[in-house]
Amino acid sequence: MDRSSAEALASANDLASIATRLAAALPSGSTVAVAWDDPVLGAAHTCHGPSASACGEMAQSLLEQAPGRLPLRGPHIEDAWDEGTSRLALIAQPGRELPGAVREGWLSLARVAVATTLRTALAAQRIESLRRSERLRQALYEIADLSSAALEMPEVLGRMHAIVGTLMPAENFYIVLYDDVRETLRFLYFADQRDPWVAQPDEEIPVSDMPNSLTVAMLRHGHPLLGPSAAIRRQLGVQKDQAHGPDSADWLGVPMRRDGRVSGAIVVQSYDRPLRYSHEDRALLEFVAQHIQTSLDRKQAQAELERQVDLRTRELQHANQVLEAEIVERERAEQLQRALFRINEMSVTAGSVEKFYSDLHGVIGELLYARNFYIAMLDDDGTQIEFPYSMDERDQVRRPRRLARGLTEYVITTGKAMLATRDRINALEADGLVRSRGALAHCWLGVPLTRDGTAVGVIAVQSYTPDIGFTQADQELLTFVAHHIDGALARKRAQEYLKAAHAELEFRVEARTQELERANRELRAQIGERVRAEQRLTHQARHDPLTGLPNRVHLVERLDQALVAMHEPQRSPFAVLFLDLDRFKLVNDSLGHAAGDAMLVEVGRRIASAIGEHDVVARLGGDEFAVLLENIERPDYAEEVAGSILRKLGRSMWVAGREVFPSASIGIAAWQPRYRHGDELLRDADAAMYRAKARGRDRSELFDEEMRAEAMRLLDLEADLRRAIQRDAFEPHFQPIVRLCDGAVVGHEALLRWHHELHGPLPPSEFIGVGEDSGLIEQVDWLMYRHVVEWMTLHHDGYVSINVSPRHFHADDFAERLLLMLDEAGADPRRLRIEITEVALLDDAPRALRILSTLRSQGVLALLDDFGTGFSALSYLHRFPIEALKIDQSFVAGLEGDMHAESLALVRAILALAGTLGIETIGEGVESEQQRQLLGELGCNYGQGFLFGRPQPAVGAPPPQPHSPARKRRKARKPA
Repeated sequence: MDRSSAEALASANDLASIATRLAAALPSGSTVAVAWDDPVLGAAHTCHGPSASACGEMAQSLLEQAPGRLPLRGPHIEDAWDEGTSRLALIAQPGRELPGAVREGWLSLARVAVATTLRTALAAQRIESLRRSERLRQALYEIADLSSAALEMPEVLGRMHAIVGTLMPAENFYIVLYDDVRETLRFLYFADQRDPWVAQPDEEIPVSDMPNSLTVAMLRHGHPLLGPSAAIRRQLGVQKDQAHGPDSADWLGVPMRRDGRVSGAIVVQSYDRPLRYSHEDRALLEFVAQHIQTSLDRKQAQAELERQVDLRTRELQHANQVLEAEIVERERAEQLQRALFRINEMSVTAGSVEKFYSDLHGVIGELLYARNFYIAMLDDDGTQIEFPYSMDERDQVRRPRRLARGLTEYVITTGKAMLATRDRINALEADGLVRSRGALAHCWLGVPLTRDGTAVGVIAVQSYTPDIGFTQADQELLTFVAHHIDGALARKRAQEYLKAAHAELEFRVEARTQELERANRELRAQIGERVRAEQRLTHQARHDPLTGLPNRVHLVERLDQALVAMHEPQRSPFAVLFLDLDRFKLVNDSLGHAAGDAMLVEVGRRIASAIGEHDVVARLGGDEFAVLLENIERPDYAEEVAGSILRKLGRSMWVAGREVFPSASIGIAAWQPRYRHGDELLRDADAAMYRAKARGRDRSELFDEEMRAEAMRLLDLEADLRRAIQRDAFEPHFQPIVRLCDGAVVGHEALLRWHHELHGPLPPSEFIGVGEDSGLIEQVDWLMYRHVVEWMTLHHDGYVSINVSPRHFHADDFAERLLLMLDEAGADPRRLRIEITEVALLDDAPRALRILSTLRSQGVLALLDDFGTGFSALSYLHRFPIEALKIDQSFVAGLEGDMHAESLALVRAILALAGTLGIETIGEGVESEQQRQLLGELGCNYGQGFLFGRPQPAVGAPPPQPHSPARKRRKARKPA
């Protein structure tokens, strides 16, 4: 049971026992009955005594009588009266006759006690309702955030489990998806304390395989089910099957729906506590289930989109690799084609055979390594080898020789090309087939030159180093080239054959050219498709995916362009409208995010219909829009457009079957020469929009010099604050904390003071906000802490408390740094207290617990400041090492005046909570003797306020003793 439920139950018990407590104030044997009729608590009565039944019926009948004081008749005491919207009745039968004054006094006391107890019960009910709504709202926020978080599905589901666990007991929890067309189930998530079964989220289980499953029966039933699993099975006619896990003492399952059809279910169960879930839990789980269904749909849609994008990306990458390979191959083919063209051209234009051979060497050198190159030809009688061309690093001159067993002769003899490394050459020599002549080559490649099908020569290249070798592709290339050389060499012997070969070559070249042209056209088409894809991606990057409107990036670019254009002559000014929908969160919370998205699309359409053709409307994110109005002819034109937008938005709109009337707050920033970047106009328009919200919403405000002056003031104040940090212009003032029972001073609170060099003393409320926003408050705090620690070394009585900003709890070394400061100064850490707010605990609970535990281990205790103004959750009071609660001064001030009863009830509840947990209490802002007495009577231990002493600077002596109360004022936030 959580804290709020415990309070509500305690208040209900107080109301139920009021008759017993009132009877205790009468003589023995007395009977008392109290009846009430309230819109929240309902109609009921409570009795105590021998005639309890009769008195209860009489009290019930009194409720129906007209209001007004009833006379005391006979020995009985009876009365009925109205208390707000509640009707109360009281019947008492004293055990013996009482004097009239005693009867009147007891009746007055009884009326006050009954009314107070009723109000306390009503307050507890309201608090419980608000806290339950807050937990549900927080859970729905977290579920909605999970759909857009960059998390894997198992982690998303685990967090959903944790969220449901904050709303109700959910140690045993699972989510199942149901396909009513395929008749299959998928257990998306399964967590159970007793059932060891492990779910496979991607495994589809046929419904026919689970004939006795309670989950299947509930999905087909289509309605929520609550109660012991055995009873539900009997209700649905499902047989017991051990394969589906043990029975539950309490089982709650609700279906999830999509488009009116059951798409799955969420189930929680308890094995050891009957009646653990209520009908309220069922309604709550039904509501949460649909939000979980929406979140799962969004997450699955996002995963599917990412998968499709990844698949398409891989396809494009593969196509690009294939295309690049084709390009390389085509470039190589084109290079070869160019080489063949040149060889054929040389065969026509070369003036001599020697020039033809030299040019041929250059062409082959472009295709492969040909630094060592020669051409060998048989003479006319076929008995001698001649070398009409040779270029070689080592054999500078190759002279004609008779046929022998060289590598050249081997190729001519075999009529086949040969690619040989040094090892193969050695093997051929060992077999007696060849005999090396001249310098020994590491790698040798030779192809035959033929005439009429007979080898008559060799074209050869060779390498003398292991770093350079030839491949089979080089052999094929050189063989291919050699065939063309054959034709060129036969030109003079057969002119007609040369012409025919030339025509054939031209035909082949033309065919190849056409093929390349077709390939080029296909390539250009693919490039065009890629350009269009890039254009689509660019459009998506510059536009909002939901509304299709330009996004912030697009708008800022247009603003920057408009600012540059203002330097041109005769340019009309422009303005920016910053629009934020009012209470849009209510639509999301009540109708769902899908309805909210539909509303945003319609809002964007209405805004676009209210502006000019050349103006720009953009969605900046969430429910924020901006409009760029160009060519403003009149100063008030922007305000007229804003009014038109508000009127169009104010018309009714149907969203998710509901009629809503949207409104918005609009801020306007007109062009001024001081603007340099588009972001500056958006910033000022945003500031004007917040002023419109502050002045009542559904209106527009123009950014003026007053707003600019305020912004400059805050900027100057931040600069002054930085200089004050450098000069250490801060000092602590100390206010006493006293024990209420005897007024003894037990400690002091150190309060921040800053003496501004121009404006004099500044209250913390004027610079704390700037310090928090800029992060400078941490530096200010550490300067304050040093002064406080030095003061502690001079004053050894009582403890000192310092205020700690929530920002400090983001630093892992805060505790160590504070303890080191105490140690270096020689101060006792047991005399130091830190005052923290609830925000510091809730931001990062594990880190906060670690810091507080480290400090407590060294004697530094924690006080919870301003208690009662925030969440005031029992959970963190139980989890964190809190030494004392400081009751907020607003509740202490309320002990006097019109809010006396409410403040008294709240303070009493806080003190009861603190007493139960063994936590001390300190009342803040005590300014009158009456407040001190009431706090003491209620059980508060300590107090602080003007009644006991004002904050005083550290001047070498302890702050003064308490003096008379001063005028009432609220205490500003106390950093350090």
